Amino acid sequence: MPVKGVYRVGGLGTTVGACLLLVAGLSACGTSHKSSRSTSGPAKASETSGAEAAAADPSPATGVRLPPRLAGFDYQIGGAYPPPAGVRIVSRDRTAPPAPGLYNVCYVNAFQAQPDERGSWPADLLLRDARGKIVVDEDWGEALLDIRTPARRARVAARIGKWIDDCADKGYDAVEPDNYDSYTRSRHLLTANDATAFVTLLSRRAHARHLAIGQKNTVELAGLRKRAGLDFAVAEECAEFDECGTYAKAFDDRVLVIEYSDSGLRKALAGFRDRLSIVRRDVMVSTPGSSHYVRKAG
Repeated sequence: MPVKGVYRVGGLGTTVGACLLLVAGLSACGTSHKSSRSTSGPAKASETSGAEAAAADPSPATGVRLPPRLAGFDYQIGGAYPPPAGVRIVSRDRTAPPAPGLYNVCYVNAFQAQPDERGSWPADLLLRDARGKIVVDEDWGEALLDIRTPARRARVAARIGKWIDDCADKGYDAVEPDNYDSYTRSRHLLTANDATAFVTLLSRRAHARHLAIGQKNTVELAGLRKRAGLDFAVAEECAEFDECGTYAKAFDDRVLVIEYSDSGLRKALAGFRDRLSIVRRDVMVSTPGSSHYVRKAG
């Protein structure tokens, strides 16, 4: 979420190309909130179930194709369209079909429930405070999912796992579970440990379906990527926030960078043109023909 005052419109756990202009300003579809900076530090040992313990240090996945390094990239989670010339990697919403002949990443909103899907979740899987009030990411109006215990993590992962299976069935190569950093917006109810334990379950599900899995933002947990079974990174505005180097080191340069300003693009290209896959998109992640559409790759 690169900007505040944004809204996503879509089906269950998805984003689509429809975007709204809010009173606060421009809106975006399907990006993840970058202005929330974590102060929690890296995850530590936490209570785990037997399944989580088995997944704590995943072995290298077999049959998983990793995204190519330094490849032309386009971020299409706000709506699918024919990839521009030179593009080899595309990220699209899970409701969209993959682009033929390219490396395709499937976007899934994995840690939060969008407003129109909240009612489809069991009440006890929505994070609640001490008064029983649902904890909401105010920038998106999305309820946070309750991943505080091994049992609840397993139940949430089972539901998200069906979306991951659908990505695999459609022919995607990888999955991008968004809002890994939702614990930083949880009013201290969720921890980095909870987020890491949960994303590890998603990694196991993705690898079982021969999908690579990307870490979305959350630079403070990049050092745990091997323990969590994460294969590459999708980093919004990492140049803007001086984070690209951390991702590059942790993920051996398998990093898909999205910048939302010309200055961010210039900074990304100046430091990582010969190492990372970089694209500049408009914050609405719109499609060609829209007055907001911007795509630059240097």
